[in-house]
Amino acid sequence: MSPDRAPLAKIDVTDNSIGFLQAHAESIFNTFTRLNTKDQFEGTGLGLSLCKKIVERHGGTITAAAAPDKGAVFSICLPKQ
Repeated sequence: MSPDRAPLAKIDVTDNSIGFLQAHAESIFNTFTRLNTKDQFEGTGLGLSLCKKIVERHGGTITAAAAPDKGAVFSICLPKQ
């Protein structure tokens, strides 16, 4: 491993939600982004954007993988210190 790359810790969080199209995987981390109407599901569109800001302030990354009706996997990579 090169000296400028710290070892990473990876955390995967899996849910059994309604999932989403993979094409939306980046946009779900934008503030106030909702893929469904408030009539269908609760939420403000802030949760994932806050998660992303927290992870990035710790020098990490967060990504999402999902499919409709299959749930989602959120992967967080943080540098070990």
